[in-house]
Amino acid sequence: MSAAGNELLDRPVYGMSQAARLLGLRTDGIRRWIDGYERQGKVYAPVIRERPTGSDTVTWGEFIEAGYLREYRATHVSLQYLRPVIGFLRERLDVQYPLATLKPYTTGRELALAAQQFVGLAPDLSIVILGRDGSLTPSSPALAFLDKVEFNDVSDVAERLFPLGREAPVVLDPHRGFGEPTIPEIGVRTEVVAELVAAGEEPERVAEIYSITTAALQRVVEFERHHGDTGRAA
Repeated sequence: MSAAGNELLDRPVYGMSQAARLLGLRTDGIRRWIDGYERQGKVYAPVIRERPTGSDTVTWGEFIEAGYLREYRATHVSLQYLRPVIGFLRERLDVQYPLATLKPYTTGRELALAAQQFVGLAPDLSIVILGRDGSLTPSSPALAFLDKVEFNDVSDVAERLFPLGREAPVVLDPHRGFGEPTIPEIGVRTEVVAELVAAGEEPERVAEIYSITTAALQRVVEFERHHGDTGRAA
């Protein structure tokens, strides 16, 4: 991986509550994934970090991996079982945040399968699926994740995340707006656009000003309604 790719994934971007808000998660939930937790005297190691640090700061790589884990919220299997898989991939790929890179889902599918088999991963948490014909394809959660992430063509590192999917006009980009949600290509914060509508501006006029469709504007407003609560970065 290029130095630039490592630099991006290691970049501090969010606080825990901010990261949770943007991913639509509870703050205590994302903190457990990233930094571990203690319950009734028993210590549970982090799923994402190699070891607890106590830091409330979330790097871009940690945020992207939390975005991956988010796709498994419906499963009844503890995400703690993914910890050794991430560790296996971290060691073999020699990257700190393997799930924030493209390889486990494409050229490294065999390695992802080896990781799953090595730890005896529950099928519900699979990254890749082995077909009867021997083919390997990303699992449904992995496909849902890939629909939301844009990777760099050279470094294979996740550069941007579309929380509603690539077809929706909302993007999280660590290079723009302090990582807060913006409208792709024009870089305007979604909160700015949503506030205009909330203040009584005609949606059609706002859409015209920012060169987006009224349907796209509605998606922006809905996103802000569900994610634009307290704790927004300055």
